[in-house]
Order: sequence, then C-alpha cells, then structure tokens
Amino acid sequence: MTPAELLAGALLAALVLYALLGGADYGGGVWDLLASGPRRAEQRRLVEEAIGPIWEANHVWLILAVVLLFTGFPKAFAAISIDLFLPLFLLLGGIVLRGTAFTFRTYDRPDPAVRVRWGLVFSISSIVAPVVLGTVVGALSSGRLAAAARGRTPLAWLSPFPLSVGLLALALFAFLAACYLAVEAEGALREDFRRRALGAGVAVLAAALLAAALSAREAPLVFAGLTRRGFSLPLHLATAVAALTAFAALLRGRVRLARAAAALQTALIVVGWGASQHPYLVVPDLTLAAAAAPDATIVPVLWALAAGALVLFPALYVLFRVFKGERPFSVVDRGR
Repeated sequence: MTPAELLAGALLAALVLYALLGGADYGGGVWDLLASGPRRAEQRRLVEEAIGPIWEANHVWLILAVVLLFTGFPKAFAAISIDLFLPLFLLLGGIVLRGTAFTFRTYDRPDPAVRVRWGLVFSISSIVAPVVLGTVVGALSSGRLAAAARGRTPLAWLSPFPLSVGLLALALFAFLAACYLAVEAEGALREDFRRRALGAGVAVLAAALLAAALSAREAPLVFAGLTRRGFSLPLHLATAVAALTAFAALLRGRVRLARAAAALQTALIVVGWGASQHPYLVVPDLTLAAAAAPDATIVPVLWALAAGALVLFPALYVLFRVFKGERPFSVVDRGR
C-alpha cells in the first residue's frame, strides 16, 4: 500500500467518524424541529443536553478531513473547492449558522420568542447542511464535475443523483440521532425517539433505493463499484444485516443494540461509497495517484497523524466518558 493510499484511508476514516458523530448532531437538529406532542419541550431539551457538551469536538473530524485533503491531495482540493464552491459555501454557512444559533438559543435573552427564533435557525441549518454535504458527495461520484469545469453544466451538483444522496444523508443522520437519543432517554421520552428512529429508518431505505436507482444512469462508475466488485455482495449483506438488526432491536425496545447497529450501518454506507469510487477522488478525472502530493509531503503527514492520535483519542475518550456516560434523561429530569 502506497503512502497516498494510506492517507486516503485516513481521510475516509475521518469522514466515517464525522458521519457517526457530527452527522448525529445534524440529526438532532431535525428532531428539534419536529418535536411534537405533550413532551415537545422535553424532546428539545434532550437534544440540547445530548449535543451541548460535545458538538464542537465532533467537528474535529471534518476539519481533519479538509486538512488531509488539501495537504495530501492538493489537485483534488483545488478541483473540489472551485467546481463546488457554491454548495461548499452553503455547507459552511449552514455549519456556522447552526453553531451560532445553538449557542444564542441558550445564552441570549430568556425570552421564549427569542429562543424559538434561534431554535428555528438551528433546526433549518441542521437540515440544509447535511443535504448539501450529501449533494457534494453525490456530485463527486457522478462524474459531472468534468463537464462543469468545461462550462457545459455549471450546476451539475443540482442534478437528481447528487440531490438524492443529499436526501439519503439527511435521513441517515436523522435515523442515527434518533437511535442515540433513545439511549439517552427513558420512559415515555425513550418511546418517542424509538418511534422516530423507526420512521427515519424507513426514510433511509427509501432514499437509498432512490439513490441506487439513479446511480445506474448518473453515476455509472459508483454503480459498477457497488454491484460488480469482489466486495460488493459482502458489503451489501453486512449493511443489510446491520439495518435489519437495528430495526429488530428498535421493535423490541433494545435501544443500545439499535444504536450500535445503526452506527455500523452508517459506517458501512460511507465506506461503501469510498470503496465504490476507488481509485478516484474526483470522478472521472483525478485518481489518488494523480491527485497525491509527493511522498516527501505525505509521509510526514502520516507520522503526524499517528502522533496526534496518541493525544486525540485519549482526550476524546475522557470527554465522552464524562459527558456521555450518564444516567438516562427522563421527562421528570429537571437537569438545569
């Protein structure tokens, strides 16, 4: 395995972790918007309590992915940042607005109208950001950026396949968040999020089928990677087993098992995307080898990653141990 392939693996791992952690934060914003029923206030408070201590740490993985991309694969970074400038601008705007609104909803004037206004900005940004993120991924896989760069289709990222991947990302993150929140709640509040997880799981299935159907025509390389390579069948079987396990666990009220299965399903979907378009970073123009920086750059980056991991992972373990190793949140919990 070459240094470029090792760095690409680290980049994919960062994206998997961002989906599992930052993606669940986006999903929390979806459920904040859709909070309803007699426990609406408790549902929103649970989302706030679950996200509050860790949401900034969860974005470490997106920052790491960007740094690895522009350091290790500068040609791909240039192509992506130029050809997808508008959706990336919308993504960053959504991330900034989301964090700002989440903070101001807590620390602005204690006026219900002000909280509602900031909550709406938080929720809408939490929906826009994952849709745009998925659309960027779909555009990279579709092969339309080459045409966009030549001026034929400047809005290639708005074609049906990238948009379907955006919907899949939104549904997947909402599903993941509902499974996580069901573990952190108890009693009637746990039941609320268990039902929401089941509904979101159905949405994930529908969005995945739509994206798969559109990929046959709009992203043939990815479609071939998902159907004709040696890993295709084992990957689909493993993803299906994880999804069915999550559904069965939710139906039986085994929310911790459902959380683990949903996380595995999400990780397999992200890994499947990366593997299906290998060896391309930008289809069909830039392969890993063509986009990679010299080994003299990549090798020190790999050593820096290894050294950084010795500090980062223990620190994150302590953070999650302190703030997420909690007793369940209930309707009668008055927290703060």
